[in-house]
Amino acid sequence: MAAELKVGIIGGGYAGMAAAAKLAAADIPVTVFESAKQLGGRARGVVYHDTQLDNGQHLLLGCYRETLRLIERVGGDIERDFLRLPLQLDLHHHLELRAPRLPAPLHLLLALLNAKGLSWHERIKAARFMLALRGMDFRLPQDMTVAELLRLHGQDDALTLKFWEPLTIAALNTPIHKASAQVLLNVLRDALNRKRADSDMLLPRVDFTSLFPQRAAAYVERHGGKVNLSCAVEAIVPDGDGIALQTAQGTHRFSHVICAASPAVAERLLRPLPELADTVRQIAALEQQPIYTVYLQYPAQVRLPHPMIGLHQRFSQWLFDKGSIAGQHGLLAAVISAEGIHQQLDQEALAEKVVVELREEFGIVDVPLWRKVIAEKRATFCCAPNLQRPAQQTALPRVLLAGDYTAGAYPATLEGAVMSGINCTRSLLRQ
Repeated sequence: MAAELKVGIIGGGYAGMAAAAKLAAADIPVTVFESAKQLGGRARGVVYHDTQLDNGQHLLLGCYRETLRLIERVGGDIERDFLRLPLQLDLHHHLELRAPRLPAPLHLLLALLNAKGLSWHERIKAARFMLALRGMDFRLPQDMTVAELLRLHGQDDALTLKFWEPLTIAALNTPIHKASAQVLLNVLRDALNRKRADSDMLLPRVDFTSLFPQRAAAYVERHGGKVNLSCAVEAIVPDGDGIALQTAQGTHRFSHVICAASPAVAERLLRPLPELADTVRQIAALEQQPIYTVYLQYPAQVRLPHPMIGLHQRFSQWLFDKGSIAGQHGLLAAVISAEGIHQQLDQEALAEKVVVELREEFGIVDVPLWRKVIAEKRATFCCAPNLQRPAQQTALPRVLLAGDYTAGAYPATLEGAVMSGINCTRSLLRQ
C-alpha cells in the first residue's frame, strides 16, 4: 500500500517537516512546498547584524517526546543541542521555585512547599491544588477558564499573579481569563505527574530552523524526497483519484496532500473546496494571540543571573541570556506573550521599556549596541475552553490538515505541531 502513496506537503514548519520525516522513514515519496526562503514556519531562525536569532524564543519540555525523538531521528543530539535545566520558576525578587531531583510528583510538591516569595499559606494552597488535580487525573467534568478553575480551588490573587498566571501564559500563550483549564491540565499532567525528567526545561543552543526542519529536509532528501523553498502553493485541486498542487513553477500531482501551512494560508487554500466548508469555518473562527521578542545586544560582559529568568508585573515576562545558553555573549532576549498593553507601543518604545527594566532590575547600565523587536502578531491561536479545532482528517479523504492549531490535547506548542504531522502520517499509512 505504501508504494501507492505519493504525498505533497504544503508548509515546511515543524508540523510539515515532522510529517515529511515520518513518511520518508516509511519510504513513501514526499515533496514539501515552502513559500519562504527557509524552513521553520513560526519557529524559524533569522539573521540580524550578522547574529543568528529566532523569530521567537521557545523552550521545550522533557515530556515533548515526539519532538525530541524526531530531532534525534534526523541527526540531532539532544544533549548537545539543548541546555537542560530542572524545573524552575524564577520571577526576579518575587518568586523562586526549583524542583529537586526526586521522583514526580514529589519533586513539584517539595518545590512548592519550599518556594521563596510565597507565604506558607500560599504554598500549602498550591500544593493542595496540585494534589487535587492529580486525584482528578487532571480531567475536568467540563472545561472552563483557568481563572475560574483557580477560584474554585481557592488560589488567591497574589498566588495567581506570581505563579499560576506566568505558568499559564508560558504554556498556552493565552490570558488566564480566556485560557482553557483542561488544556493547561493536559500540559501539567504530562510535564509534572509522570517522570521527573518530563518537567525539565530544554533551551535550544541552535536556531529553530537548524534544530529540526533543516535536518529533516536533509533526511527527506536522503530518502528520495524533495523539499522546495520559495515555492508557494497557489491552489489545491482535486484531480480524479489524486490531488494536484498548483505553483508558479508548475502543477504537481499527488495521491494525498497534507496542508501544514499557517491557519491564514490554510484557510485561503481550502476555501475554494466546497467539501471543506466546515473546516474553513473552524479555522476562520480561531482567535489569534501575539508573541513579541525583544533582542538586545549588549557588550559581551553583560549577563543575567540565570539563563532564563522572569519579571513580575513588567513588560518583559521572560528573559533569556543567550550567552549562557548558546555562547552569544551579551545577547539578551525578552519575551512578551499573549495580548496586552505592550501592543499599544511602537517597537522602538517597547525596546526602550525593556532596556529600562533591565537597568532597574539588574543594574545593567550599558547601552545596547543594537536592538531588534520581532512581533509575531498571529503567533498562536487563543486556547479557549471547549474550542472546536479542525480535525487532521478532512471531508476530502485525500486532503489532510496539520498544524499546532488542529485538533489535539496540547496548546500551540512545537510538540502539538509535531504530533499533528505524525497523526497525518498515521492516517495515511492506515489508508
